[in-house]
Amino acid sequence: MAEIPIRKCRGIIKAAFAKGRELELKPLSVIVLDAGGNVQAFEREDGAAPGRFQIAHGKAYGSVMLGIAGRAQMARAEDQAYFIAAVNGAYGGQLIPVPGGVLVRDKRDRIVGAVGVTGDTSDNDVIAALAGIEAAGLQGEA
Repeated sequence: MAEIPIRKCRGIIKAAFAKGRELELKPLSVIVLDAGGNVQAFEREDGAAPGRFQIAHGKAYGSVMLGIAGRAQMARAEDQAYFIAAVNGAYGGQLIPVPGGVLVRDKRDRIVGAVGVTGDTSDNDVIAALAGIEAAGLQGEA
């Protein structure tokens, strides 16, 4: 199973937090999952609500398990709510189909995981996630 080395996971989180501070975003929480949806790393900034783990996880989990990023999931939910509801049921209610779940691809364009960011607006969460992924030398698909 493809995964992101822990050094890069930590770099993704660090760079996402740095982007959040640069943009003066609310406190962020960032999770990195491997290609099988397993947690590789998670951190939340001081002041972030404790329930942010589940939100970050749901954003990233939906991305990696469906192979489509949060924005595409949200569009699918708007067009085919029954499909997303059924898939969410199949995955035990773990999906949160909104922006902030970003697929991570390696240089060969293989999905190696996903990043979920939560804490500010969904669009700002995406900006922070992409900054982290790019800082790690990987490609993000929002």
